[in-house]
Amino acid sequence: MRLTRFAKFAWGVVAYNLVTIMWGAYVRASGSGAGCGEHWPLCNGEVVPRARGIATLIEFSHRVTTSLSGLLAIALVLLAFRLLPKRHPARLGALLTLVFILLEGAVGAVQVKLGLTAHNDSLARALVGSIHLGNTFLLLAAMTLTAWWASGAARVRLKGQGSVWLLCALGLLGLLVLAASGAVTALGDTLFPARTLSEGMQQDFSPTAHFLLRLRVLHPALALAVGCYVVLTASYISNFLRPTARVKRLTALLISVFLLQLGAGLLNLYLLAPVWMQLTHLLLADLLWLALVLTSAAALAAPATHVEPVAALALHTAEES
Repeated sequence: MRLTRFAKFAWGVVAYNLVTIMWGAYVRASGSGAGCGEHWPLCNGEVVPRARGIATLIEFSHRVTTSLSGLLAIALVLLAFRLLPKRHPARLGALLTLVFILLEGAVGAVQVKLGLTAHNDSLARALVGSIHLGNTFLLLAAMTLTAWWASGAARVRLKGQGSVWLLCALGLLGLLVLAASGAVTALGDTLFPARTLSEGMQQDFSPTAHFLLRLRVLHPALALAVGCYVVLTASYISNFLRPTARVKRLTALLISVFLLQLGAGLLNLYLLAPVWMQLTHLLLADLLWLALVLTSAAALAAPATHVEPVAALALHTAEES
């Protein structure tokens, strides 16, 4: 019963952080990142700002929600060590959640203190923003695995997994790189909005365009390449290497989210990246990442039931010789 309650709490933490991430994206998309000036953790030098500007209210509310995320991460660790037995994998997941939430706050503080907010279009802002989103993905992975393991899923095992771990690792790394390019693209859409689709294309391919616009064209191509790799790899693993019912269900979910994300990306491009579409696109990116994390965790927890094609070929060659 205690384990069930902890699992529900952990899934609730995941859901809350997804909402918090969306609100953080709205802060960037609405240009409210400088609502508290260059003060951190205070807002315009005050614990509770008296200024009534909309940008200040948006930024301050984001800080409140992220502070609550930190408290939830601490609660997750305390409950994990109180309710779960020693060596339970969810304990490690809870600790990693706390580590990444602290890093999340540190990166956010750097952005504010260095003025990498609002209308700043520097390379430093693009780099820090990419790191910020990458850490957010790792944070989501840690807390989701905490809930996953607390719900009774087996721990991940790398030994004896053949090529499965490498295929999964490449897919996860590819989505992290894609997320970084997505952060740069979203920043370019926010700072250099286009009035028409043709104007946006001209911006992207102009030799005198800002580097954020020149990089923006790379994201769709990278998204298609990484997405196809992830879908094909997950299908290969679920059909041949780890054909368990759980892996097959998660692979089906992964493919469904990818198709939704592909459609959302095209719609986002056609509509010239309105704020609501940017948030939808980011939410689907988060869900795609979590679907791959869980698919990988399920595949790496399952024992090998089939000889892998490469191993089978090597065995056949050895027998003939």
